[in-house]
Amino acid sequence: MIERLAIIGVGLIGGSLARALRGAGCVGEIIGCGRSAENLELAFDLGVIDGCTRDPAVAVEGADMVFIAVPLGAMRGVFERIHGSLREDAVITDGGSVKGSVVADAAAAFGRVPARLVPGHPIAGTEHSGVAASFPELYHNRRVILTPLPQTDSDAVDKVRAMWQAAGAEVTEMDVAHHDAVLAATSHLPHMLAFGLVDLLARQQDNAEIFRYAAGGFRDFTRIASSSPVMWRDICIANAEALSAMLARFGEEMTDLADTIRRGDDAHLLEIFTRAKAARDAYVDGVQGTTGSVRNERS
Repeated sequence: MIERLAIIGVGLIGGSLARALRGAGCVGEIIGCGRSAENLELAFDLGVIDGCTRDPAVAVEGADMVFIAVPLGAMRGVFERIHGSLREDAVITDGGSVKGSVVADAAAAFGRVPARLVPGHPIAGTEHSGVAASFPELYHNRRVILTPLPQTDSDAVDKVRAMWQAAGAEVTEMDVAHHDAVLAATSHLPHMLAFGLVDLLARQQDNAEIFRYAAGGFRDFTRIASSSPVMWRDICIANAEALSAMLARFGEEMTDLADTIRRGDDAHLLEIFTRAKAARDAYVDGVQGTTGSVRNERS
């Protein structure tokens, strides 16, 4: 049971966690914090939170669990604001898509990484944002990755794990650097491809006709290009090394594919497409076998 939960950033991610925990009956009071007074008022009117403030230091007072769901570029500022206002036994966790930067920001703000900070990353979301887009089932049968450090308090890890499990998630643990490398390939790279493709086509002179005749496959593939530009700018900067390496490898792959098409090498094309189809089919079957359905994942 969480007595008082402080959520800093009451949008899709934070709002959905609040709704899920309230529905599970395992949270007492929920205090929301954010920069937009309008969004906080809506969260209160929807019953997502019980009280609100725009000051993170005020939000965490008396909270035994603090969840930070702000863009990565704002993470250090939040840590700096709450430092000195936390309960001694308060557990802190976050929803950032890059864990190396979160750990570095915490160390800079606190002077060291707090023992009761449990870096985390819910692999869930949609292209929509704001508390109005939140819903309690967002984390059902979805993965949440925790990246505790060697000095992280095991009791804090257990509390965060229990919180996400109460929200319906499957919780796993991973090393910080390994998490950032894996997410660069599986989440950050696909978003870059979607953003890059839409921007490329939007800059074409005949872009109106291009988009007019775009079929369902184009809409499905580029859906994630509707995600928050600010959030994804921050993710790129925070995970620059791993993501730029993946983009370079993908660029080499596309160059090879273009050369193969130019040469008319049908055998090599068939080899690439067959290998990709087999891998994709195995992935989909694996997800269906685990959760019974396939859902899109963000960040």
